[in-house]
Amino acid sequence: MSRLNKTLLPPTMLGILGGGQLGRFFVIAAHEMGYKVTVLDPDPHSPAGAIADVHLCKSYNDLAALEVIINTCQAVTTEFENVPSDSMDFLSKKINVSPSANCVKVAQHRMLEKTFLKDAGLPVGPFEVIHTEKDIPSDSSSIYPAILKVARFGYDGKGQAKIASQKEAIAAFNQFSKQICVLEKMLPLDMEVSLVLARDYQGNIETFDVSENIYTNGILDISIVPARSEDNINDLVKQLAKQVANALNYVGVLGVEFFISEGKVLINEIAPRPHNSGHYTIDACVTNQFEQQVRILAGLPLGSPRLQSSAVMVNLLGDIWMQGEQKEPDWDKAFKEDSLKMHLYGKYEARPGRKMGHFTVIEQNPDVAFDKAMKVRSFLGITKYQRETLSLILSH
Repeated sequence: MSRLNKTLLPPTMLGILGGGQLGRFFVIAAHEMGYKVTVLDPDPHSPAGAIADVHLCKSYNDLAALEVIINTCQAVTTEFENVPSDSMDFLSKKINVSPSANCVKVAQHRMLEKTFLKDAGLPVGPFEVIHTEKDIPSDSSSIYPAILKVARFGYDGKGQAKIASQKEAIAAFNQFSKQICVLEKMLPLDMEVSLVLARDYQGNIETFDVSENIYTNGILDISIVPARSEDNINDLVKQLAKQVANALNYVGVLGVEFFISEGKVLINEIAPRPHNSGHYTIDACVTNQFEQQVRILAGLPLGSPRLQSSAVMVNLLGDIWMQGEQKEPDWDKAFKEDSLKMHLYGKYEARPGRKMGHFTVIEQNPDVAFDKAMKVRSFLGITKYQRETLSLILSH
């Protein structure tokens, strides 16, 4: 099935594969619009499963669970790219699935992703695909210094290693159990940005504002909207993101990450789902990225993505629950900021590096929003690495 035969209206049951925070926000948006939701996730403590109408606590390739979705849901989506594409393909034979299994398959494998983008004529940085040690370039290659990334299941800085030579690349390749990898040239970065868009079954596209993103240890730390990049850069980012969506014949919400390197715009990677850097849309836009996801799945018209205020979003990692004897961050001080919007994900256990929540500060003046966000961040606690990142931001 490739397009909806009719609009799905409340209280239709919708399905989602994956029960993390992105799934939780999807359930919230769907419930607010009057829909019911079935979540398939093997985690008994799934944040989305905890608030869904039905939580199928089974693996993503459990045929009995997939049959339940076929028999009870009118359409299904996903909240992360590592759902087995075979499961999505199985579902798509009986009910509507967006994005398609093929789109997810491309996005979940760095080799397929990079090759697709390059073959589509879209700008990407220099890269090499590494199947065996023989594929690793010699020290004379211009690819170094580089980052070696596993082709599957690498995210938030996991499955990555900085490489300066062939010897280091071989060692990292062995450390990654000789899985297929992509070796990407490290580029001088002016800025990292991303764009979230929504594309429906008819090919209509609505784009959110460009987000400026700051990473710490490979994990998104801060998003600033609107991005402090030049208008011509932002226009090109929107144009390229639309080209990606059209080339994939994508249906759903899509996140596209970009490197701005010496004035050039290069696509870093794509995410076939709502994106962490798009969380600001919950509080700062007419329609947020999760409502767009529901609208597309149900065949409703796309909502307005218009930005109503500047926003600064800050991720809250499990590290801030671990500082000294403190069990919980200092929420009292944080909530005294009247332009703060707090979002905690209801995760069962805090762990270092685990995304436990985020907050967004919304203000008309972007500089005021940033200053207030950094003040709240200091109240809640920051790691040594985040402190170093903040020093670099302020020095610029």
